[in-house]
Amino acid sequence: MLLPKFVRMVEVGPRDGLQNEKSMVPTAVKVELVDRLSDAGLSVVEAASFVSPKWVPQMGDSAEVLAGIARKPGVRYAALTPNLKGLEGALAAKADEVAVFGAASESFSRKNINCSIAESLDRFSPVMEQAKAAGVPVRGYVSCVLGCPYEGEIAPRAVADVAERLFAMGCYEISLGDTIGTGTPTKAQAMIAAVAERVPVEKIAVHFHDTYGQALANILAALQMGVAVVDSSVAGLGGCPYAKGASGNVASEDVLYMLNGLGIETGVDLDKLIAAGAFIGDAIGRPTASKVARARGCA
Repeated sequence: MLLPKFVRMVEVGPRDGLQNEKSMVPTAVKVELVDRLSDAGLSVVEAASFVSPKWVPQMGDSAEVLAGIARKPGVRYAALTPNLKGLEGALAAKADEVAVFGAASESFSRKNINCSIAESLDRFSPVMEQAKAAGVPVRGYVSCVLGCPYEGEIAPRAVADVAERLFAMGCYEISLGDTIGTGTPTKAQAMIAAVAERVPVEKIAVHFHDTYGQALANILAALQMGVAVVDSSVAGLGGCPYAKGASGNVASEDVLYMLNGLGIETGVDLDKLIAAGAFIGDAIGRPTASKVARARGCA
């Protein structure tokens, strides 16, 4: 079984994980979480989101979070930027990289951002141009790559179309997100194969949700396809708003434990990662969703 020798873990807990928390998480807690994650050895931490606070109040202090963190050399602190205003905020806050997000489902795109896939991608053009002028790399997200809450299964070709467009626009990497967590390993490999015909596999990342308990299996399937970048969320932070009562992001601790077991290097310290998960769990009053952390006594 050919697997990558090194996998870059992209930590999305401080943004994707916390953004839907109903109770406001204090800025100081977010700052400490980011610092703990970078201290654990994670080289990319998605720390902020410059969307309108009207829509995502939890991310309204993103500038303060980026101002408060202890920036560690070699770590990139990323921010989500849906439009030019968001990009301007991220640049002012000195984000090291930014991300834009599209969908592989027309229904999802229309219901969530009130425009077609093509229109959503057109909106990114000025963002890409300004980010390039500022020398800030842009990452592209594609949601609903293996299923949509409105359309059901998504054709691999539809995912490849959006991924190719984002890559052509200048995104240095394309993260493929199983938003509702319905994917299985065979379907994941078929989808990645379709995308890899248009985007080099070394420019592909995966972002699996564990709604149906398939995330680790899907990640292993992606590694077998040559993918070497994996998104995850400490303590499994982040629910899945489209599947009632379902879990969301795969826990970073569980991903790291599997990668360690496969002999794949990451540069991430498992004990420090578990401690970071315990810290944020205590802060928001929720037990960790990581099975590894639970097995280690961090319930």
